[in-house]
Amino acid sequence: MDAPRYPIKPKPGDRVAVVSPSAGLPGLFPHVYELGLRRLREEFGLEPVEYPTTRVMGADPRDLTAAFADPSITAVLATVGGDDLITVTPHLDDDVLRANPKPYFGYSDNTNVLNHLHRLGIVAYHGGSVLVHLGRPGAPHPLTFDSLRAALFTTDWYDLTPATEWGDEPRDWRDPATLTEEPAMLPGEGWHWQGPARVVRGRTWGGNLEVLNWLLAADRVAPTASLAGSVLLIETSQELPSATEVYRILRTIGERGLLAGFPAVLVGRAKAWDFDRPHTLDERRTYAETQRAAVTRACAEYAPDAVLVFDIDVGHTDPQLIIPYGGEVLVDAEARRIAVRY
Repeated sequence: MDAPRYPIKPKPGDRVAVVSPSAGLPGLFPHVYELGLRRLREEFGLEPVEYPTTRVMGADPRDLTAAFADPSITAVLATVGGDDLITVTPHLDDDVLRANPKPYFGYSDNTNVLNHLHRLGIVAYHGGSVLVHLGRPGAPHPLTFDSLRAALFTTDWYDLTPATEWGDEPRDWRDPATLTEEPAMLPGEGWHWQGPARVVRGRTWGGNLEVLNWLLAADRVAPTASLAGSVLLIETSQELPSATEVYRILRTIGERGLLAGFPAVLVGRAKAWDFDRPHTLDERRTYAETQRAAVTRACAEYAPDAVLVFDIDVGHTDPQLIIPYGGEVLVDAEARRIAVRY
């Protein structure tokens, strides 16, 4: 597979597509969605363009293809994730996507689309959500918006910065009054490094770990040889998979021969709180520790020479850093620095 190509970036004033290829939650939480759209206009100077199913539950693959086909659209942003994009990507018009590459932003279930674009040779962007991050209650998080702004508008290298504060306990979207209150945050503890002190440069692949498991089962992953040398990016969702499940998924990736080919693994901070599992702070710490242990165990068995970096602000966390999917990343374990090329 040829090296993925970076699509041309939008400029302030451009029209960008806002789509719901998975869950149409903007229709259920319009107050959160409208806040996200307003910030997209006011903070980034972009003009959001909705599609017929953006506020409707039930994905329609024609919307996503249409967003890429429209010559007036310069980027495509997912409103949120969901759980059924694996049924949508087979209906995308790949000829249209290849002929009209555009920056695509999304995470979680959008791993399906990111992986699909990667297989077409198009760099996409892991992160960004109109509802979750643009619609963040109280105020935007500066680290999120700085990363998103750089990913949207620049093509340079960007140093990722560990958050000095973080959270995974969102406000309840069902109560519009909560939009005035910033989410609860905890002190940042930096990244946790393991493995050899060396420098790795490669292109990223991965995404949400649970979705990667689905993609492996559906045989939607690129050939093992073509992914060798990539930097693996993984993060887990609000479904809070157990450490056992995390290990087993990585074991499957290892048995496929993939894990041995990754010289570095970037692991997002594990989300450890959800509304149906309101864990205490001690329970959240224990959950994160067992997740790290599961990843460490799998990599020790299948990729013992890989550089591991834990608790990066990617995925289901606040703030959220944007990672180019299929784009270049530098993992410097000597200087303990991570940079991405947007």
